[in-house]
Amino acid sequence: MERYAVISSSGKRRITLENASQSEQIEIEFLEYSRGTDGHDPGQTLTRAHESEREHPSNAAIHPPVLESNAEELQYLDLVRAVIERGHRKSDRTGVGTLSLFGAMMRFSLRDQRLPLLTTKRVFWRGVVEELLWFLRGSTNAHELSARGVHIWDENGSRAFLDAQGLEHRAVGDLGPIYGFQWRHFGAKYVDCETDYHGQGVDQIRRIVETLRTNPDDRRMILSAWNPTALPEMALPPCHVLAQFYVANGELSCLMYQRSCDLGLGVPFNIASYALLTMMLAHVTGLRPGEFIHTMGDVHVYRNHVDALRAQLLRHPKPFPHLRFRRIVTDIDDFCPEDLDLVGYQPHQALKMEMAV
Repeated sequence: MERYAVISSSGKRRITLENASQSEQIEIEFLEYSRGTDGHDPGQTLTRAHESEREHPSNAAIHPPVLESNAEELQYLDLVRAVIERGHRKSDRTGVGTLSLFGAMMRFSLRDQRLPLLTTKRVFWRGVVEELLWFLRGSTNAHELSARGVHIWDENGSRAFLDAQGLEHRAVGDLGPIYGFQWRHFGAKYVDCETDYHGQGVDQIRRIVETLRTNPDDRRMILSAWNPTALPEMALPPCHVLAQFYVANGELSCLMYQRSCDLGLGVPFNIASYALLTMMLAHVTGLRPGEFIHTMGDVHVYRNHVDALRAQLLRHPKPFPHLRFRRIVTDIDDFCPEDLDLVGYQPHQALKMEMAV
């Protein structure tokens, strides 16, 4: 079976789950906004857009094609609908309960600096930027994020949450050897979030940058946050587990595997974060952004998110924004939020969904 996340066909879209047989494929009728006003297939429109993008180098002047409908965002909306309508009811560690399907994939073009930041609700862009830079610093201190007005890790670093994980010895805000530590110090012994780990462990980010510059055809450009020996020390095991980078025709693409995929809150954030990371890596290595491929394991909707997501499904996707770099950066560690200029983001209003902790 050919395994595509979304296939455009006459009048319908289809989501194909990774583990589905031909007879088990899930077909979902297009929402009314899935076609342009002129009746064109948005998949065809996207193909034309991709062809035009190849002509533009990274960070060149942006002249985005006009899309009748944002076909790439429809992948996400179709997957949300599939999970709500056909998902298995499952329990989870939070006690909220989920609707869940197993195995899906989405693809997003990053060409012409297009950033897949969902438009059918406002995504917390500043939070995406601050968290990614926090990861890249190797930090595991939630207080560093909250001091910058980003509170997405506060609950997981609270006294009550840490104690519930058996981490009574851990200071409030110390999340343990999570993403940033694994990215920059994989294999080092974790002490606490205040310790200086300079030169300890494997700096996966630095190795990837060096390989992109010296041997871009290498098949070992892997970024792993999953360290089984360190899992008991983490406040929360990694949801986005592993990414692989790939270069062809001067374009850098990223494939990320996510074991646990919260469609309402987490996935929109994760799409934007790994797309941004790919663009930043391309920028510092002289490559052009290519594609972000999102591979998902347990794809779920928390039951208390269903109503908000149903409202989101009724909204018309708008064109994705674009990303410009305000200056030339040559070291991945030199980026700051002010370097990133989000152009043309005009989303629908935010939708409130409670984080399951």
